[in-house]
Amino acid sequence: MARRPNSTPPIRNIILFILLAIVLYLYREGFFGPSQTVPTPGQPTEVTVTPAVSGIITATAEVTVTPGAAVTVTSTAEVTATPITVVTVTPVVEVTATPVAAVTVAPSETTAPWYEVYFTTPRYPDKPEYHHGSLDEHLVEFINTATQTIDLADYDFDLENVATALAQATQRGVRVRMVTDTDTLTNKNAAIQKAFGILKQANIPILDDKRGPIMHNKFLVVDNLAVWTGSWNFTDGDTYRLNNNAIKIMSPELAQNYTVEFEKMFVQHKFGPNKPAGVPHPVLTIGGIHVENYFAAEDKVASHIIAQLKQAKQSIHFLAFSFTDDAIGDVVIERAKAGVQVAGVFENTGSSTKFSEFGRMKAEDLDVLQDGNPYLMHHKVFIIDNRQVIFGSFNFSNNADRDNDENLLIVNDPQLAAAFEAEFQQVRQVALNPSKK
Repeated sequence: MARRPNSTPPIRNIILFILLAIVLYLYREGFFGPSQTVPTPGQPTEVTVTPAVSGIITATAEVTVTPGAAVTVTSTAEVTATPITVVTVTPVVEVTATPVAAVTVAPSETTAPWYEVYFTTPRYPDKPEYHHGSLDEHLVEFINTATQTIDLADYDFDLENVATALAQATQRGVRVRMVTDTDTLTNKNAAIQKAFGILKQANIPILDDKRGPIMHNKFLVVDNLAVWTGSWNFTDGDTYRLNNNAIKIMSPELAQNYTVEFEKMFVQHKFGPNKPAGVPHPVLTIGGIHVENYFAAEDKVASHIIAQLKQAKQSIHFLAFSFTDDAIGDVVIERAKAGVQVAGVFENTGSSTKFSEFGRMKAEDLDVLQDGNPYLMHHKVFIIDNRQVIFGSFNFSNNADRDNDENLLIVNDPQLAAAFEAEFQQVRQVALNPSKK
């Protein structure tokens, strides 16, 4: 009997090759299931979904959107926008991809298991109809969580919705106390007096500092569990016209620090350099992240900023409403000469005077700009080596360091640094292309 040949006839090889090619093509085109592109963490997200397919796309990623916009994932949807606002969602986010799936993200917000950070998104020119959906409403939500205590220290104050939320808190049995600056409490502005009137009608005690230097804090402590702080004053202008930041941090230890500082002012009636030094946890770990917390004028805050800047190896980026402290300016210039990449944006007001560090840094050919916001750029931020953020109410000035009541956070967290870096780049773009007044 003849032996069966070992080779397949050529025509069968050709047919098998063609069938295999068709199967591969159909697979790649998604006919056998959802086609998914999983975003790389830390990169703008591109999500691809084949038509009429349902599936779950799971990733940890940064989504770049226009403030207040809804992101719609459709067939091959690319999510990009300008200006940049970074929303980092952690832990993992699930996006259900049907033929059209909508994902709405909060404007200018970055979340982590133990904090939420917010940035204002001013528009030029400003219009009354823009005045909703920003930091004031997030603060009201935070106030509404209080069940026992609220301690509030705020330099400037005119938000009626925040005042109403505080008054309502007292009605449900929450103890509310407030410290403010005398210049604010006695200001005749109608919106300011209306807001304070709501607090007074609710019998909320308000203590002012009664001195020349300012009580410049902007913080709120809820139930000795969580803290709200940053550069943002609780005013309509700070919310919708100025560039500002705010952060809510869930940490009983940090809350204890701020409560102790609050009671130095409210209970002991001590302000500025008259306050006794020290809080329970100046250096602490929150969610595995190293955090430092200092208060002016008792903690020599500028020295802690300088110590961190001296360690910069790669980059120093900053946003400065007021930057007149020569010692801080000296270390920034020194690090630039040592090869560290330095870039900064100064608020336009006052930065052309002889007191500002802007002129010195320009003379050293550093990459520094004057702000382009026709209102004010109110940040006080350093970002070091894309991993560490220094921020709070503390302007980089001798007055802040020696006389005022201020607070500062130093947070060693690349994710938080990325959020502030995105804000830095947004403000820098406006400085390069300033809006007309």
